[in-house]
Amino acid sequence: MYKIIDNDGNTYTRYQYEKESEFEKMIVANVDAILGKDGIYFDFKKLIGKPKKGATIPDGYYLDLTFHSDPRLYLVEVELHSHDVYGHIGEQILRFGISSDIDKYKIKNLLISAIDSDHDKQNKLKEYFSHSNFSNKNELLDKVIYDNKPAAIIIIDEATEELNNVMGQLTMSTDVIEAQTYVCGEKTLHRFTPFKDEILIDMLDSEDADELDTIVVPAREDGFNEEFVKNERWFAIRIAGAMLDKIKYIAAYQVAPISGITYIAEVDRIEKYRDTNKYIVFFKNGSLSKINKIGLGEKKGQAPQAPRYSSYKTLLKAKTLDDLWKS
Repeated sequence: MYKIIDNDGNTYTRYQYEKESEFEKMIVANVDAILGKDGIYFDFKKLIGKPKKGATIPDGYYLDLTFHSDPRLYLVEVELHSHDVYGHIGEQILRFGISSDIDKYKIKNLLISAIDSDHDKQNKLKEYFSHSNFSNKNELLDKVIYDNKPAAIIIIDEATEELNNVMGQLTMSTDVIEAQTYVCGEKTLHRFTPFKDEILIDMLDSEDADELDTIVVPAREDGFNEEFVKNERWFAIRIAGAMLDKIKYIAAYQVAPISGITYIAEVDRIEKYRDTNKYIVFFKNGSLSKINKIGLGEKKGQAPQAPRYSSYKTLLKAKTLDDLWKS
């Protein structure tokens, strides 16, 4: 269990939420920080689906407007880790998938009603339309509800491997966000994993989120030679749900002593990896190629310890990792 100490030596211990409603209140109060300000959170609970056929009540909806050409809608579930992973959380996400598929019309009307009654939401959409491929709310909602398959976000106070394994059994794309609260007397701190943080935190100021199409994975020598080069695949990768349909290329960063990106391949398909919430990436036959090494630059901490995202055009121009990522 984490503890937090501030500069004055005060120790913060984790606050244990006893009621989900109290936890959810904290989430809603900090939703822009947790889910991102480039989106709209809809804080209402309405039944969708058909009784006895997967009906459910999401805790909220998040309209992600990060990508100008490919917005996404997420059904949000706020949970405590003390709840049954299999009988409650897993079942709820299963119901999300069923209900979002059979009750698209109702979901669209619920969101339109919420937008029409909220000037802040209207202004955010107006700004989005000025930079996107969409001109009005109907076009936008048709895209995220009818053309794209809505996904899910679970916000939970403790993300366990068991939860990730359960999500791996389900077909609905699901992102898990961990959020916790720490207290010291009357002082309160919140610790959380921002949604899409691994996507946007590295993005260069000169890049647009829509340009991100390449995943860079760290690889050790044995796995690199056997899997990346010989079998033309890479697996057990955590990939943000928002990037699954965007990744067109995969590049390998070979760890020390090579310490550089050395190979790139076109992506043929991405599938769930076994019974986990991770993925396996298969390369297009004959697309694997060696490139001029993109080595370490002057900035510290640039060597990938986990998957990182960039654009193909930026990667081909890069001389060092400093040219790929902001920090």
